[in-house]
Amino acid sequence: MLDVAERQLCRLFTACVLGRWDEVERERRALVAPPDRAFREVVLMVHLFAGMPRQVEAYEVLDRAGGLGTLEPGEATGEGDQVERGRALFGLIYGENRAAVEARLYGFHPDFGRFILGHAYGRVLAREGLTPRLRELLAVGALAAMGQERQLASHARGAVHAGASKDEVEAALAEVQALIEPERYQRGLQVVLRFARAKGQAE
Repeated sequence: MLDVAERQLCRLFTACVLGRWDEVERERRALVAPPDRAFREVVLMVHLFAGMPRQVEAYEVLDRAGGLGTLEPGEATGEGDQVERGRALFGLIYGENRAAVEARLYGFHPDFGRFILGHAYGRVLAREGLTPRLRELLAVGALAAMGQERQLASHARGAVHAGASKDEVEAALAEVQALIEPERYQRGLQVVLRFARAKGQAE
């Protein structure tokens, strides 16, 4: 099951994505020790789900609430987009559907496909500091909160591909229930119950 730190990161991420700054401040002030790298990695992911303006505001709120701690050696890499590294992580998350999903993204616009693989997956989500399993669990809560059910289905399944149990996927969603409109939460829960399963497992 999710540990205390993982549950807090689920709440922090969804609150940032939704712009619930009262909750973001509360999560920061609840910390006993200074934020660690995992905490900072969560904030670095926000723009992928909610855009740069909301990520900048998250940094502002967290700075006023006590800051983000001290960076670890090697944490600031300065690297650019990493398409092949992103493709490897993309393959883990999407499994046998990888080729079809990738083709769809590139079909919208070639640069968009490259942004997803190189930036979202290769530069941000493949960073050290958080496991793919936990990053996918964070995505589950945020996508349910935004009502993005198509992407929620993909990432609920992706969380399992990355090593999470179905119970952990449900727990990640339950952890952010208070931040989600009741009807939206129930729809998200139904998506998770349907799609958070291992390959070959019956619905």
